[in-house]
Amino acid sequence: MSVVQIRSVRRVLEERFTGLIDMSDVAHLSGDNLHQRFLSRALAALAVQIEHQGSDTVCGQAVFDGEDDRGLDAIAIDRRPRPARICLVQAKWSDKGKGGFNEADAHKTMEGVELLLDLKFSKFNRRFQRHAKVLDECYDGKTVAPKITVVLALMRTEPISRDVRELLERKIKKLNDVEDMVDYKVLDLRDFHRAVLGDAAAPKVDSTIRLEGFGQEISPYKAFYGTMTVPEIAELYGEHRRGLFARNIRDALDLTDVNVKIRSTLTDAPEHFWYFSNGITILCETIKATRKAVPGGVGDFLVTGASVVNGAQTVNAIYKSYDENPEVSRTGRVLVRLISLEDCPPGFGDQVTTNTNTQNPIEERDFKSLDPVQNKLRDEFALELSLAYVIKRGEKKPDAEHGCTLTEAAEALAAVHPNAEYAAIAKREQGEIWEDDTYQALFGKEPDARQVWRCVLLLRAVRARLEEKREELVWRAASMASYGDLLVTHVVFRQLDTRELSDQGFDWDAQLKRVPKLVDEALTRSLQAIDLEYGPTSHIIAAVRNTERIRQVARMAMRGMLSDGPVPELISDYQAAPQAGRQVNAVKTLIELGTIEEGAILEFRPYSAPERREMTEWLAEEPSRTQAVWRNSASNQLQWRHDGEWYSPSGLARKMRYEASGVDRAAQGPVRWFLPEAGSLAELAERARAEADLLVGVEPGVAPDGKADTAGA
Repeated sequence: MSVVQIRSVRRVLEERFTGLIDMSDVAHLSGDNLHQRFLSRALAALAVQIEHQGSDTVCGQAVFDGEDDRGLDAIAIDRRPRPARICLVQAKWSDKGKGGFNEADAHKTMEGVELLLDLKFSKFNRRFQRHAKVLDECYDGKTVAPKITVVLALMRTEPISRDVRELLERKIKKLNDVEDMVDYKVLDLRDFHRAVLGDAAAPKVDSTIRLEGFGQEISPYKAFYGTMTVPEIAELYGEHRRGLFARNIRDALDLTDVNVKIRSTLTDAPEHFWYFSNGITILCETIKATRKAVPGGVGDFLVTGASVVNGAQTVNAIYKSYDENPEVSRTGRVLVRLISLEDCPPGFGDQVTTNTNTQNPIEERDFKSLDPVQNKLRDEFALELSLAYVIKRGEKKPDAEHGCTLTEAAEALAAVHPNAEYAAIAKREQGEIWEDDTYQALFGKEPDARQVWRCVLLLRAVRARLEEKREELVWRAASMASYGDLLVTHVVFRQLDTRELSDQGFDWDAQLKRVPKLVDEALTRSLQAIDLEYGPTSHIIAAVRNTERIRQVARMAMRGMLSDGPVPELISDYQAAPQAGRQVNAVKTLIELGTIEEGAILEFRPYSAPERREMTEWLAEEPSRTQAVWRNSASNQLQWRHDGEWYSPSGLARKMRYEASGVDRAAQGPVRWFLPEAGSLAELAERARAEADLLVGVEPGVAPDGKADTAGA
C-alpha cells in the first residue's frame, strides 16, 4: 500500500475524531508529538467502529489509552449476543505504515486481559472506569461469561512476526485451557482503508468459485448450490478478507460458542463438517458459468460483487482452522449457495441478508420439552403444588413465587447432583445441559415436582446470599460470588438434611434458614481451595466451569466444612470494607518516607461493584471529581479538585460516594486513590515499607524486634 492510503486514513481519523477523544493527560505535549498520540488513539477508536459500528462519539469515548492503560487502548462491549462480546483494542499508528507490535507489547497486552478476567477494574485508569459498570453486569454470574476479542490495530501491511504471534497464541491458549474465552485478530492498513472508504472500499469481490455436485434454481431468480472444500473457502477468505462480508449484518464474530464449535468439528471430525454446518450463502451481482457443466457434476462459476451474507462465522472458522492445521482440516467440505441479483427486484438482496440471519434455530432444549418426564413434572407442579412449570421457550416465565422454568430446574438439579461436574457443565454452557447424557443424569430418574421445587428454592436462596456477599467483596472473591453459585449450592446441599426431600411434611424452610451462614463458609472455603490447588492467580471462571477442577474444589471445600476447625476468614484484599488501621498506616507510611511528591495528582477509582454501579455516571459527568492533589501533611492529605477543599483519602472517598448516591459508609481510601503508573496508596505504602526494611536489614513483613509486622497496608 502506498503513502496515499495512509494519508486517506489519517484524514478520516482527523475528520471523525478530533475533539471526541480525551487528550487531557498529554496536553503538555505539542506539535507533532501530540498529534501522533491523537492519531494512535483515533486509530483505536476506528478499530472499535469497525468491530462494533458505533457513532464517532461513542467510539471516541471507548478510548482509554494513557497511563495505567495496562497495554490496552480501547474497549467496546456488545451485550446483545449471548454470550456478550468484549472487544479490547491495542493500536499502533505509523505515518510510514510500519506500526510495530513486539513481544514486550504482547506481554503487556495479555497482562491487561488477565486483570480484566480477574475483575481488577480499579487497576485501569480513570478513562477506563466509565466502562467498569457494564463490565460488572457482564460478569455478574447471571449470564454466560462474555467472550473477549483482542484486536491489534496496526498501521502496517506486513504480518506480525512469528515470535509475537506464537507468544500471543501461547498466552491465549493458557487462558483458554478450560474453555475458549479469548481470541485475537489483527486489523491492518487494508482494513482501515476499506473502512474509511465505506461502500467504495477496495474493489468488488470478483472470483471463480467451484461447486461440486451443483444444482440450480432458475425461477423466479437464478441461484446455484453445491459443495466447496475447506481449502477453497480458506483461499477465498485469505484473498479478500473482510471485504467478503460487505453486506453481512454481523460480520465474522470471532469467538462465539458457534465459532468455537465449528473449528472444533474441523479439527476433530472434518469429514462430518458438511453434515453439521448450515452452510454459506453468497449474494452476487452476477454469476456466469465458465464452462459447460451438467447439474450433479462440477461447475466453475465466475461471480462478481460477491458477499457472504450468511455463514460469516463459518468462513472465518474455516480460515483459522485451515491456517492452524491444514493437513487435518483440508478434508472438510461445506454447502454453499450462490444467489444472483441480476434479475431480482430492488431490495431483494437486503431481504435475503435479513431473513437468513434472523430465523430462530431449533435448539436441543426444544426437543427436551417434548419429553414425557417434563409433561409429568408440569402436571405435578400444577396439581400438587399449585405452581407453574414452564417447559417451552417463548412461554411467559412465572413470577418467582408462582413457579419456575425447565431451565431453572435443570440448573438446580445440576447443582445438587452428587457429581459436581454437572454444576460445571451447567455453568460452562447451558446448551450442554440438554445433551442426552447430561439430561438423563439430571432427569432420568424422574424426580418428583416437590423435590425439583425445593432444589430450585435452595439455588435461589444461595444466589440471593451470594448477591448480598458480592456487594462487600472485590476481585477474585467478587468473581467467586458471581460465578460460583452452582459450586456453592453443591457444597451447601451436602450440609443440609435432605433425606426426606420429597416428603410433603418435611420442614424444608428450616433447612433454608441455615443457607446464609453455610453460603458464607462455602464461598470462603471454595475460594481458598482454588487458591491452594490452582494458585492465587488462576481464574475463578475456569475453576467453576471445568469438570475436573470443580470436583477437586468441591471435595476440599466439603472436607473443610466437616472439620472441627474454626471457619476461615477471607483475606483483607478481597474485602471492600475498610480494615482497622490499614488506611491510617498506609498514609502515615507514605508521609514519613516522603514517597509521593508534593502536588502529585491522584486519581479516584471505584473499588467495589456497588461503587461502580452508584458512582460511574456521576464521576463521568465532571472529570475534576476523579482527581485530587497530594500533600505530605499529618492530616487531610488530599485537595479535591472539584471543590478545592482538603480531606483525608478515606474521608474524601466516603464523601464522594455519599454525594453520588446518598450512601454514607466508611471507605478505605488508600485502595481507591491511585498515583498513575505507580499504584494505589496502599500498594505504594507496602512497597515503600518493604524498601525501607531492606535498607535497614530487616526482612520484609517483620518488625525490627523480629516479630511479625501485622500493621497492614
